[in-house]
Amino acid sequence: MNLTRIQLSLCLFSICWVNLTIHHASAAEAISKVGSEGKQPPNFIFVITDDISPDDLSIYGNRSIATPNLERLARRGLVFDNAYLTISSCSPSRCSIITGRYPHNTGAPELGNRLPATQKTFVQALRKAGYHTVLSGKNHMNEPEKLGFDVATNSKPAGSERWVEHLRKRPKEKPFFCWFASYDAHHAWQINDKAPQYIPEDVTVPPMLFDGPLTRQELANYYHEVSRTDHYVGELMRELRAQGIADQTYLIYCADNGRPLPRCKTYLYESGIQTPLVIVGPGVRPGRTDSLVSSIDFSATFLELAGVKCTPTIQGVSFVPVLRAPTKTVRDVAFAERNWHVYQNHARAVRTGRWLYIWNAWPNKPNVAGESSVPLFPAVRELWDMAEKGKLTTAQALLTKVPQPVEMLFDVEKDPHQLTNLANLREHNATLARMRDLLERWKSETGDSVPTNPTADRQPLHERRKMDNKLRGELPGGEKAQRINRPGPVRIEPS
Repeated sequence: MNLTRIQLSLCLFSICWVNLTIHHASAAEAISKVGSEGKQPPNFIFVITDDISPDDLSIYGNRSIATPNLERLARRGLVFDNAYLTISSCSPSRCSIITGRYPHNTGAPELGNRLPATQKTFVQALRKAGYHTVLSGKNHMNEPEKLGFDVATNSKPAGSERWVEHLRKRPKEKPFFCWFASYDAHHAWQINDKAPQYIPEDVTVPPMLFDGPLTRQELANYYHEVSRTDHYVGELMRELRAQGIADQTYLIYCADNGRPLPRCKTYLYESGIQTPLVIVGPGVRPGRTDSLVSSIDFSATFLELAGVKCTPTIQGVSFVPVLRAPTKTVRDVAFAERNWHVYQNHARAVRTGRWLYIWNAWPNKPNVAGESSVPLFPAVRELWDMAEKGKLTTAQALLTKVPQPVEMLFDVEKDPHQLTNLANLREHNATLARMRDLLERWKSETGDSVPTNPTADRQPLHERRKMDNKLRGELPGGEKAQRINRPGPVRIEPS
């Protein structure tokens, strides 16, 4: 089937869906009727990896790592060069994606928070519409049935071992949505025969990290797990072809946050909040796009592609127009937040045009969280050791300093790794004022707030399998923010 016929089929399906809704048919009945006519809605495989930054993949220019299946996927689909997460922290990021809401609006903005039952997920909407829904691998949100999944497995070590099995055992009369969540590439590293092994001499050390033997070994082991995600994507692609459903299935590859190394995961630099994003499927125009998208947009996009009405609680916008025409624009600004992740943090980011702005509410607190603070991680030990010996660059050493800047402004086109803070230069005053205004509008409209009694630093809360809310402090936004659906600025007037 060629592209034109796919687009035509999707248009015809959309018309049929609207007509069925008008005649008061339930969503499940509509899918049953469409399926009986041979026009079953599309399937979805959502592959969400753990702790991977875009520039750790060959499709984003890293020639030191082998991700051949992603290269094949990229040739068939659309690669996003400006896809951003709402937070660079595991569970809050996943809860944000599945609800289409900012972390402080989900009631689960901190590491280990369970998503409240009052929050709606797009998976629930798909299930209600007749989709078979599967969660396989890492969860980190809530019980699967409360999230809207029919079937769930939690296999290890990669979390990907049963993905193909789920595709084979699915009910063939239903469209499906599979949330396939790998544990790769998360500490601790586990080496097996599913991916190449790398040597420290061959890795690419990002400039925010110290280029030393411990960091290089960390990256070599990390590369193995990144490549293992590629291996399982290849398995999925082969199974879809074997079942003859590749042309009616959307396959999405992304990550929940950046690489698990200092100044990446949990931080608001691009190394923390930018996600790889590749999408292939019916009507998706192959190529690359500079269009800005946010992870809160996934939910609205998937529901539109499925022909299911968008849930009113979703704060994101659909980027289906970008899938059809990669030069289209659906949003001009994206926002991200930094909250408690083992240590107290409260910072916010605005990303628009060529600019990244970061505001820190607590500049007098140490700038540590998770993978930048725990001595058992070799790259962290090496960074702090080199800081004491005065061997870091100014940008590398900033992580170890107190106080931190209240504001940071970066030109990401000229400074892709955000090594030079421009916030104190007079020639950027107008840009700084504009970014402040966008942030204040977003905070006001979405009900964001700085906790006055925040969750305490590292404590038993982090080690417990079930997080005890009695150990929690005040959450950003409080309970009020959980009832707010306003999204803040999405499209903005050009400066």
